[in-house]
Amino acid sequence: MHIIDSHFHWWPRSVFETLCQRKEFPLVKPNDKGCYTCILQDGPDYVLNSWPDWFDLGDQFAHMDRLGHQIDAVSSIGPFSVYFSALPESEGRDLAIQWNEEMANAQRRYPGRFWGSAAIPFQSEKVALEVLEDAIGRLGLMGVNLPGSIGADPRIDQERMQSFYARCSELDLPIFLHPTDAIFNHMLDGYNGALFLSLGRVVEVSVAAMRLVLSGTMERHPKMRLVMSHTGGALPYQSGRMDKNTKAAKLVRPASEYMKRMYTDTVSPHSAGMKFAIDYYGIDHVMYGTDYPCWDPATCLAMIEELGLSDADKQKLFYDNARRILNLKDPQSKLAAAQ
Repeated sequence: MHIIDSHFHWWPRSVFETLCQRKEFPLVKPNDKGCYTCILQDGPDYVLNSWPDWFDLGDQFAHMDRLGHQIDAVSSIGPFSVYFSALPESEGRDLAIQWNEEMANAQRRYPGRFWGSAAIPFQSEKVALEVLEDAIGRLGLMGVNLPGSIGADPRIDQERMQSFYARCSELDLPIFLHPTDAIFNHMLDGYNGALFLSLGRVVEVSVAAMRLVLSGTMERHPKMRLVMSHTGGALPYQSGRMDKNTKAAKLVRPASEYMKRMYTDTVSPHSAGMKFAIDYYGIDHVMYGTDYPCWDPATCLAMIEELGLSDADKQKLFYDNARRILNLKDPQSKLAAAQ
């Protein structure tokens, strides 16, 4: 079967080597795994560790080739996306462009198999739009990444962000909304990260998405393609509560109508969670995704088999939805060879 992994992470080493030269927060340091430990702020709860599976795209594809399917990948940034907005403005801009150029280079190395999405620094409206236009216009990336917070500021719905959302809507770009490690850590600390990793990130991405709903952002930008990670976080399971308790926001429509406009993936180590996401959003709004290298694709595939989907729905989940939702296009070289 031909499969597209819509929630996949490859990180270019050059970006982390650049950050290793910094002497103040946010910091990146080499770790004992031959990779990097990223420290956003002072304190142990702001540490993001990595291991070799994040950094070698060839090895990542070799791993997926052993699953017995033809698997392509759409790379989003994940929790590291917040770092571009935590730096001083000029550094954040330069680092984001460096990241985006690495993504574009990978697209050229693996045409039609790898698609990269853009890092955006959000310190100012001007720099966010500048980097956006460069990533899409010059580099040909397929979408953008939106962290759950701007540095440690959770208000991704603030007024100065509206021009960014408007431009993404005009360009018909998917926006990958992913949690970070910048907020909720103080109240979910301890247990060697078990509480935050299992619950904090789900809460963070859910709060971020609801800010876009309650602020009227999704009403103002009806063409917004918001891709929620991790089967929609907590939102599908609290949809009735959202409708019941959000009337004070004076939305034009019930909150759930905006929530169901979102798209999501199968990143949930629980087949019942996958099934509920499909039931809630509809099969046309859910894409196969594994969060690799944070989760094992073989386990994800086995859980999807437990759902008993029809062949037609599997085709949508594994391939067709990603091509349509993410506007994935074959490179010109592949199109020319087919003619």
